[in-house]
Amino acid sequence: MHNVDIDLVEMTLDVMKYAINRITDMDPVLGKPKTEKELRSLVGETITPAGIGGETAFKLFREILVKASVPIDHPRHLAFVPASPTRAAIMFDLVTSATSVHGAYWLEGGGCIFAENEAMRWLVSLTGLPEGAFGVFTSGGTEANLSAMVAAREAWRAKDEARATKRGLIITSDGAHSSVKAMAKVIDVDVEYINTEGRFEGSALIEKMAGLSEEDRSRLFAVVATAGTTNAGIIDDLAGIGRYCRDNGIWFHADAAYGGGALAASSVRNLFNGIELADSITIDPHKWLFSPYDCGAVIYREPELARQARSQGGSYLEIFHDEGARGFNPADYQIQLTRRVRGLPLWFSLAMHGTDRYQTAIERGIELANIAGRMIGETGYTELVREPSLSCVLYRRNGWTPQDYIDWTFKNHSEGFALVAPTKWRSNGSHETVARFCFINPDTTEKDIKDILETMR
Repeated sequence: MHNVDIDLVEMTLDVMKYAINRITDMDPVLGKPKTEKELRSLVGETITPAGIGGETAFKLFREILVKASVPIDHPRHLAFVPASPTRAAIMFDLVTSATSVHGAYWLEGGGCIFAENEAMRWLVSLTGLPEGAFGVFTSGGTEANLSAMVAAREAWRAKDEARATKRGLIITSDGAHSSVKAMAKVIDVDVEYINTEGRFEGSALIEKMAGLSEEDRSRLFAVVATAGTTNAGIIDDLAGIGRYCRDNGIWFHADAAYGGGALAASSVRNLFNGIELADSITIDPHKWLFSPYDCGAVIYREPELARQARSQGGSYLEIFHDEGARGFNPADYQIQLTRRVRGLPLWFSLAMHGTDRYQTAIERGIELANIAGRMIGETGYTELVREPSLSCVLYRRNGWTPQDYIDWTFKNHSEGFALVAPTKWRSNGSHETVARFCFINPDTTEKDIKDILETMR
């Protein structure tokens, strides 16, 4: 299977030609999903005893399968939190796979891990954390949040043997990302939610603490704030929450999976004041730092606490910790043991373009949100739900029902025009269905925004 033959060479050229065309395509097609039944009828059986051949398999992918998928970097893909990896990062993702480097331990991946760490140093510098803070690249925000909370819980338990079997508790707001709740289930801890209609304030944390029972106070090991909610781009009161946590010996985690990219934008950097008080921070470069999926990151104020919580042992792993193999081992700081060197595409893109270009591209997302806010107010049939925050915009179409938003979303998508999905926004105690833009791609134009709004007439 590993023998190099003419067919493999030709297949490689076909794949590279496709990749080059895709990277340089300035007018990508917005794919739309088909049902499994439809795909089965179009594709047939692809996994067979004799194989269907590379040319046939690639033709099926190119002409059917990829067209039934949505490219995250389409300029009119403004739903959820899209992405827009740089062409340099995409190209280097191919190189990353071709290198076949295992990125868990320095012994095997030293050179590539060094490059990853160069990108990580830049990320850490954005946060304002003190000397010694560092992190590791993960598969995404969920794994980063999970890794941080395991480190937080184990650091809490290490302070008191009586906590070894005690069920832990974390506090966060109802605006926190769904991965926080999912992560809590995985590590079997309880979550206390603070109800907000927007920003999680330090005063709300103080009020919540005052209402906790003595038993719950003894179980509390972490508070999670959000630095850029995925729904509305809201940045919690990081300074107020952070000061309270530091004063009371509680681990403070800042989930900046989406918003963390804006740490590089001077126009909004002050909104993140207080993030430097965090014990751990999540940032997803595959969101607003223009990396391909999957590339998240978790950063620790004291990385040694994470290493103590997570370092894996085993007779076949002992060599990785020998003096002769000494170096930074990413596997010691996050959940995964087996990992690709997923930070390499970010490193290459940063090295190629420079951090100034990154700031410009991030600022463009913020600018597009403000432009959209102005245009929404001028149509006569749409209005802002709240002022744009970071690159998120919530707005309503006057007179529409929840079903109208759903029908509008699927119509635009089925026509291959745009993917803009509705969301829920709670105001005055009730939830309203509204429309939402999230701008990540600097190639999105004002005309794109205008044309999307026109479809709501």
